[in-house]
Amino acid sequence: MKTNIMLKSRKGISPILATLLLIVIAVAAIVVTYAWIMVYMRSSGHQAGARIKFDSVIIDSTNDNITIYVRNWGTEDVYVDKVYINGYDVTVATTLSGGAKLIPAGETLTITGTKHVYDFEQGKTYKVKVAGPETSYEDSVVAQ
Repeated sequence: MKTNIMLKSRKGISPILATLLLIVIAVAAIVVTYAWIMVYMRSSGHQAGARIKFDSVIIDSTNDNITIYVRNWGTEDVYVDKVYINGYDVTVATTLSGGAKLIPAGETLTITGTKHVYDFEQGKTYKVKVAGPETSYEDSVVAQ
């Protein structure tokens, strides 16, 4: 007899209230997902347009020369106008000294640094950076 009294005295939420709670939870999840997707699409869409990377960098410590092959792997044309080695701007001693160079989407630009760009030491690692108004790329390279 006691078990019947206990079962009858328990109360839950009404079906209408349960349905409303599920709808509120679903709408909140949709709003959060939408906001996250919009932020992701804005940031990834902007970056995909202008992206560069090095195909290779050759540092010749014997002649103190550098050759940089920069590839535009983005979807838009890119200009590069600066070259840095270990944080120092060495643009004036490279083929970029005449101004910014255009790299069409999918193409490669060869940048060469003439003698006295930097006093390279064989086996030493240098941070090489190529930059433009929209993008930049940096990598560590060991001098040969």
